[in-house]
Amino acid sequence: MVQTRPRFYSFDDYLAYDDGTENFYELFNGELIQVPPESGYNTSVAFFLSIQLAALVGHLRVRLHGLELEVRGEPKNRYPDLTVIQPEHIGLLAKRNTIRLAMPPPLVVVEVVSPGELQWERDYVAKRAQYEDLDIPEYWILNPQDQTILVLAQGDQGFETLGTFAGDRPLESAQLAELNLTAAQLFAAGQLS
Repeated sequence: MVQTRPRFYSFDDYLAYDDGTENFYELFNGELIQVPPESGYNTSVAFFLSIQLAALVGHLRVRLHGLELEVRGEPKNRYPDLTVIQPEHIGLLAKRNTIRLAMPPPLVVVEVVSPGELQWERDYVAKRAQYEDLDIPEYWILNPQDQTILVLAQGDQGFETLGTFAGDRPLESAQLAELNLTAAQLFAAGQLS
């Protein structure tokens, strides 16, 4: 017996679907594309950053990879490596960890770049355009390959570079001004002891 793959004609149809697994999928042209798991290094870096951010805004406002964002374009959804949500999201996300287009945007979205040209293109170009379109106030791109953190902030014409941070230069954020962290500290958190 041949099993047919489901096809979705709307994002609401996709949200109603349950395949009985804990897999994450991006909805691309009506079809499900399974999102591969993150590397241990990327996960460690994102987890360390989540602890730092939770100390500033509270643990309920920091979400790791499982938070889903509905976006315009293809795919129709993204799973950032880390997201700082607005206080009003806490109640809105109680039943499903998905921020819909009709909801306010999250405060900060963070991606940790995996090795490879395709991953670089996805984080620096495709996701940047979709997150900019959502009016997310800040988008951080953590690049373990060159040990840099690019912080983009919404300006009059979309995302503008707030800074590229490396080494012991303190990270700057318009949304999280109290953050006291350097790129060196963050990337060291992913290293094996």
